[in-house]
Amino acid sequence: MEKRTARAVANVVLVTAGVAAAYVVITTPPLRRLVQIALRRWLGAGVPMYIAAEAGRAWMESGRRA
Repeated sequence: MEKRTARAVANVVLVTAGVAAAYVVITTPPLRRLVQIALRRWLGAGVPMYIAAEAGRAWMESGRRA
């Protein structure tokens, strides 16, 4: 099997698995609630922490002192 063909087959398998997982999560209410809770927690904690870290890094790289 050529490298190009193997890569294409792997991509098809990954996309199919992703679609199947999304279908199961969307059609199963407990899993859907779990994903919603996880997404809220990630957006509620992860994104602000990332922005704060990037702002601190930018401040340090600008050469300003507190």
